[in-house]
Amino acid sequence: MKITIDVDCTPEEARAFLGLPDIGPMQARMLKELEAQMLAAAKAMSPEEMLKTWMAGGGAEALAGWQKAFWDRFGGTKK
Repeated sequence: MKITIDVDCTPEEARAFLGLPDIGPMQARMLKELEAQMLAAAKAMSPEEMLKTWMAGGGAEALAGWQKAFWDRFGGTKK
């Protein structure tokens, strides 16, 4: 025996029927605040500062270190 029940309602109607709170306004405020924080952080960092953060030790030295690590891992000597 198989019983199928189709319920046709919007998410808002289902939430109200189940007694769940409407968190839409709170979520919108939090997303707006998060966006503002992310934009402020992005404006505060110049591309040069971002590269310094990502490549500790300076550009050429860090690039040489990455290259050495790559060759040691993938092009290293056979054992």
